Amino acid sequence: MNRPASAAGARPGPPGDGPARGRLGLRGLRNLWPYLLIAPTVVGAVLLLGYPLVRNLLMSVQEYGMGELIRGDAPFVGLANYWEILSDPELWEVVHRTLWWTGLNVLLIMVLGTLVALMLERLGRVMRIVVTSGLVLAWASPVIATTTVFQWLFASRLGVVNWALTRLGFASFENFSWTANGRAAFVVLLLLVVWQSVPFVAITLHAALLTVPAELHESARLDGAGAWRIFRSVTLPILRPVFGLVLCLEIIWVFRCFVQIWAVTGGGPDRATTTLPVHAYRIAQSLHRYDLGAAVSTLTVLLLLAVLIPYLRRMLRQEAEE
Repeated sequence: MNRPASAAGARPGPPGDGPARGRLGLRGLRNLWPYLLIAPTVVGAVLLLGYPLVRNLLMSVQEYGMGELIRGDAPFVGLANYWEILSDPELWEVVHRTLWWTGLNVLLIMVLGTLVALMLERLGRVMRIVVTSGLVLAWASPVIATTTVFQWLFASRLGVVNWALTRLGFASFENFSWTANGRAAFVVLLLLVVWQSVPFVAITLHAALLTVPAELHESARLDGAGAWRIFRSVTLPILRPVFGLVLCLEIIWVFRCFVQIWAVTGGGPDRATTTLPVHAYRIAQSLHRYDLGAAVSTLTVLLLLAVLIPYLRRMLRQEAEE
């Protein structure tokens, strides 16, 4: 009996064709699996960060006040908002103050954080656990909670700081109002931000110090190097990438600092503590000029990139040369 033509003309595939195709599909799935795992994070970042950034940029080139916020329509004005902001002399005072505020804070944070990290390396096990626990608690405290504590400490009448300074013989600090004086308010905010930031730097650098081989330190000591020379010639070159990363994070965090300034001084007195984020918020909320506030926010981001990019390029160039 003859077989059907379709069956007779069919040519069997090569042996193992089915399993091979299955292995290729499984391999493709394995290649896609890392991307599938990070997809929710990427989507979340785009929604939470990308959309506000694009929306802010769009508002900065529109005429967007209270009326446009209610009606939902806003005419396009191009770069008029940027021209109005850049023509305001107050903006340049705020920019200068923001750069000074960021530089002084970051300098103190990095120096104190490094010293605390080096101290942790030399403490015994029990004291290291105690100090590290204190640093973690200080770092994990909510910003508003820590800010409220500092407001109590520097209160004019019942504040602990004024009481202690008066008892030490500084009679001029009796009922002294820290937030009514520009320099005094700046000092309070400086102490607050440094207090909140040092724990992160200290814990991160201490963890990095644990990776430095002890043999290198021993060899340097045998060669007669002191503590400062060992840190500069042995420890710092090894930890340069970590130092660079922490430095960049602190610049970003201090530069965009808003909650502490607004809660303690509101940018006063006489705008002596007004930085770019506070300036943008005041324009948007007090004047209801959301377009100008968005323009200031965009300029803040551009200025921050201008500060960070040269340093990042130099750091990457040094790593490539090594």
